[in-house]
Order: sequence, then C-alpha cells, then structure tokens
Amino acid sequence: MRIGIYGGSFNPVHNGHIHLALTAVSELGLDRLFLVPSKISPHRSSDEYVSEEDRLEMLRLACRVSDKLEVCDYELRSERVSYTIFTVEEFRRRFPDAELFLLVGSDMLMIFETWKRFEDILRECTLAVVSRCEGDMPELEKKARELRGFGNIVICRAEPVVVSSSDIRKKIAKKQKYSCYLDENVVQYIRMKKLYKQ
Repeated sequence: MRIGIYGGSFNPVHNGHIHLALTAVSELGLDRLFLVPSKISPHRSSDEYVSEEDRLEMLRLACRVSDKLEVCDYELRSERVSYTIFTVEEFRRRFPDAELFLLVGSDMLMIFETWKRFEDILRECTLAVVSRCEGDMPELEKKARELRGFGNIVICRAEPVVVSSSDIRKKIAKKQKYSCYLDENVVQYIRMKKLYKQ
C-alpha cells in the first residue's frame, strides 16, 4: 500500500491545497492521502488560527472531492509541537508495511536540513517534493541530489494555483471576493460560522 502524508495549517484549506493533493495521488499512485492539520506549527504564529474544530471540519468538507483523500487529527490531539518526525513515526506505527510518502512544497525542500531529525524522516518515508513554480527544477534537482544520501526523494510538478491562506483571510476580513479560491462547501461553512472576520 502507498500512503501519503500532507501536513499544514490549512487555515483555511483552499483549492491550491486540494489541487496539490490530487496531483500527488495521481503522480505517486497513492492508495490514500492523509491531510494532517497542525496544532502548533514550529514555523508559523498561531495568532490568526481559527479553532481546531473549524479547521478540521473545513478540511473534511474539502476532501469530499475524492475518496482517496482522508483527514487525520493526530497532530490536533497531540499535546506537543507538531514536528513532522512525530507524525511520520505515528503513520509508520499505523501502517508498518506501507510505502510512506511525505508531501512538501518546493520551498520546504530548500530548508529541509533545518527540520527536526530530518535524517530520520528520510529513513522512514520517501520525500515527495511538489514543484509549483516554473523554472525551479534545476535548483530542486540539485538540492535533491545533496539529500539523497539520507533517503529517497522524488519530485513531481503540479500546475500552479496562485492563492494562499493568508491572502484569503485578508480578503474575508476586508469583505472582498474570495469564494473562487475555496470549495463551495468550505465557503458556506466560513459564512455560517462568520470566520476570519476582524
């Protein structure tokens, strides 16, 4: 079985996240891809987060587009910082015989050595780097070659979807149009719960 792990704040989950997820399922031949919202990200401030329950529910709504996408609340239930190695080890316990793939964006590959116990991550799973920028393949391939001594790294390309969660939050707060960037069910949920209002 081929299992993918895709972590992030998903605050909120948008079309770019889901497009990347579906691209990975197709390109990597994944049987299941788990989207894992983070509780306390080492790289981000938690000041602008909505509740864990809201982020989780929006993610569940967005993942309805494919039966291969699933939501995992492991990091939300954890009492410690959401370091990726802990999540990878949890999935290794759940799926001892599976081939694991950890999805990361191309920007994360460039700083991957700064991640906690990055060598152990590469021992436990294949690092699947998703490129979303034109012309960055030579740089990514160079970096991948430097890291392949620690484990397996694959690079796949997704068509760029120019959108970010922070931009969407700003648009909502300023009462600008944002619905084109999100799943329709997620839009309805945000409106119903009055999320991201200043």
